[in-house]
Amino acid sequence: ITVNCCSPNHNTTQATTQAKQQQHKETSDTNNIIMMYNKLALLALCAVTAHGFTVAPPARGLSRYHQQQQPLFSEPNEQEPIDGADDAADEPVAADEPIVDSSSVEEAVDDMVDAVEEAVASVAGAVDDAVESVVDAVGSVADAVEVVVEDPFTVESEVVVVEEMEEEPPSEVEFRDETSTPLAQSRASQQSIFSLLQLAATTGRGEFATDAQHTAALALVTALELENPTPAPTQSSLVLGTWELVYSNTQLFRSSPFFMAGRAVCSTEDQALQYDWFCDMHRGALAISTIQAVRQIISPTRMVSEFEVKAGAVPFLSDFTPFAYSGGWPLTIDGAIVSSADITPTGDAWEVYMDTVEIKGSNLPGLRQVLDSGLKLQSRQLAKLLEDNISSYNTPKPMFDTTYLSENLRISRDQDGKVFVYTKVSEETEPTDYSNAMSDFGVSKLLEGFNDAVVKYYM
Repeated sequence: ITVNCCSPNHNTTQATTQAKQQQHKETSDTNNIIMMYNKLALLALCAVTAHGFTVAPPARGLSRYHQQQQPLFSEPNEQEPIDGADDAADEPVAADEPIVDSSSVEEAVDDMVDAVEEAVASVAGAVDDAVESVVDAVGSVADAVEVVVEDPFTVESEVVVVEEMEEEPPSEVEFRDETSTPLAQSRASQQSIFSLLQLAATTGRGEFATDAQHTAALALVTALELENPTPAPTQSSLVLGTWELVYSNTQLFRSSPFFMAGRAVCSTEDQALQYDWFCDMHRGALAISTIQAVRQIISPTRMVSEFEVKAGAVPFLSDFTPFAYSGGWPLTIDGAIVSSADITPTGDAWEVYMDTVEIKGSNLPGLRQVLDSGLKLQSRQLAKLLEDNISSYNTPKPMFDTTYLSENLRISRDQDGKVFVYTKVSEETEPTDYSNAMSDFGVSKLLEGFNDAVVKYYM
């Protein structure tokens, strides 16, 4: 059998157990021999002192149990008369004549001593055999340890055979395929994820983070990327589904393939910096709006970005009424900017080929019907027009990397290394259906809330 990392410890334990069992057997055999010697000594004592009809007082050292025994021989006058022994009783008996022949007793004792010596020799031989077996087992264990120390993972050139120790080999590491559960995350990774999500929650997905907080988040992201549990993440089935953006160190809308393609048009570093400035100004101009959910729906060949936004319908009440109140009406303009692109997985990244941009779920009356009729920006037609008229223009196909992927967390980076952290909300690969959104400026929801809170009129 091929010795694995756990075999030496197992062999050592087995050898130790066998040695203890052999030692216990030797101790038991020794006790039996001692008991035999005691019995022989007692028999010999009885034999050599049987010159009269009683046994001498118990010798010192005998147990209380032995001391309490009845005499082995009774007095002659206490014996029952033996039939046919009347004539023999009349014959005189010499006082010094022993009843038991001493020579026969000595021969019996010698035979017993010889038997004891043979038993002791047999036990000694068994002990020698046991010690030799233990030495051999220890030698085998030492050889196994030496082989494993030389190469703890694979043993090819040396094979160690251990008899009577058949053990099932350890199960092989089950590498996760595209549909299996990912490898368990280390405790350090779990702590990094917790800290990163905590930063994301307290900084509005990174929109309100300070430079120090962005730096801390980037350190956590880098640590997680080093422990990415999914090789070739864009080719894994784990990446499929609906992902919601929870943190970014740039503007949230730059997770859209439309803005990725806009950045890919920039060919120099100065142009890239100008594009960054434009995105910042774009967000500043729309500061009156509130960014809602930012999602990516990933299917095997398609990326759909949903950027939900809400803005005040009448931002300044004092411009339309005599009231001095500077707030606005509690009415909002809602909608989702939906960008779609084809994606080609390359292992760690996607090649993004921008397709269409459309607005869905708008609550503007009239405009909603126009938008739902199929009005959308066909970016590929625009790109073809530019390619046909500008010789230096090539349709941009930016790369969007995935640097970390688990069952519920994905970290991606654009071509500038800007970070986007997503959490999976479902396995759904179809875009959101906005057909049920009401196109009424939110008046219906406003009246419903007013009735529930104030009027309380129900039909």
